[in-house]
Amino acid sequence: MKYTQLGRTRLKVSRLVLGTMNFGRHTEEADAHAIMDSALGAGVNFFDTANIYGGKGRTEEILGAWFAKGGGRREKTVLATKVYGDMSPEGDPWPNRDRLSALNIRHACEASLKRLGTDHIDLYQFHHIDRTTPWEEIWQAVDVLVQQGKVLYAGSSNFPGWGIAQANETAARRGSLGLVSEQCLYNLVERRAEMEVIPAAQEYGLGVVPWSPLHGGILGGVLRKQSEGRTARSGSGLWAKMLEDPAERARVQAYEDLCGKHGIDPGDVGLAWLLTRPGVTGPIVGPRVQEQFDSALRAVDLELPEEFLAALDEIFPGPGPAPEAWAW
Repeated sequence: MKYTQLGRTRLKVSRLVLGTMNFGRHTEEADAHAIMDSALGAGVNFFDTANIYGGKGRTEEILGAWFAKGGGRREKTVLATKVYGDMSPEGDPWPNRDRLSALNIRHACEASLKRLGTDHIDLYQFHHIDRTTPWEEIWQAVDVLVQQGKVLYAGSSNFPGWGIAQANETAARRGSLGLVSEQCLYNLVERRAEMEVIPAAQEYGLGVVPWSPLHGGILGGVLRKQSEGRTARSGSGLWAKMLEDPAERARVQAYEDLCGKHGIDPGDVGLAWLLTRPGVTGPIVGPRVQEQFDSALRAVDLELPEEFLAALDEIFPGPGPAPEAWAW
């Protein structure tokens, strides 16, 4: 496994991130534990989850049970979870159980720590921007958690470029470290993050952690799988919508033809391409089964030649930087 530093921090993380969103929903606990053991054995030390995954806390509980097995599992893992989603129990709606108020951040963090069975969260991420909570309040809550040793670093997810700037300018005025990572939708098909989000992340020293690196499976050889009578459960709706457009279908076909010409699996290419992008720490791979994780490991050692990268840009061109992307 290869490692890099997370943004401007000295924290070293693997260039693949194990995403756990399927654990507890599509992947049983025993299978999830086996995948996490395999990931750690392969050198993947960066695990990503969220308090809402698996149905309001279930995924965090699965990780907590895995950590409880010992064997250095928690000590070897850089643990990232998220706060923002509504964690009210079913049938018991109540204020202050979602978003980024200081009260919810405090309560949500304590609840995540309990489910995860740990005394600290390495990377506490804001799952979405909260336009109604001032950053002074957010950083006050986070700074207390840092001082208590319950959180080490803070990160963002699904933030616009201006949100990253606003967050870190406020943190700088407070003398706080601020955001150190941004988790965003980014892949060959969806490159709009290149306009402002990734430049902002680079300017402020945030590591970029792309989610949905294969765009719901579209970059994983979907047309070949269709021709073979195979489809995957997740992403099928996205496939159907995108592939109804003849132009989009032609782009995906050209991509699969290019990969086939070079004898490379399309899924490996989608991940390996992200590893070549400036500012990217590592993509999140969210396996449902062991085989999906095993195949993702190949991408770390896959070197894509310049001519191949240029051909990918022709099929899936980027939007260009802001403001040039829309101004001229």
